[in-house]
Amino acid sequence: MARRTFRAFTLIELLVVLAIIATLLTIVVPQFFGQTDKARETVLRENLSMMRDSIDRFRADQGRYPETLDELVTRRYLREVPMDTITQSRSTWKVAPAPDGKPGVYDVHSGAKGKAKDGTDYANW
Repeated sequence: MARRTFRAFTLIELLVVLAIIATLLTIVVPQFFGQTDKARETVLRENLSMMRDSIDRFRADQGRYPETLDELVTRRYLREVPMDTITQSRSTWKVAPAPDGKPGVYDVHSGAKGKAKDGTDYANW
């Protein structure tokens, strides 16, 4: 009678492979989350730039500042009020009036609390 031999991985081999995978994950995962935060900050900067450009175009066309951010959407200067990627909301934008006292939205800032990766406050962007 012939003996059959079964080939399989030993417990030690499986543990070594799991240890290698765990080591690789500890290197990759923190970098992934850092890139996610960086991407959110980049999108926030772009959204602020786009809204400020729309405010400037509205002022040039209408001769006044928009009453609200929603007026930029109504008048089709924006398709929609963009998302504040840090607060994950469209309603947390902080609007600033004109320094000369004219009514309307002169500037817009993020309503997010805290600091960016570069150490600056989100509210000052």
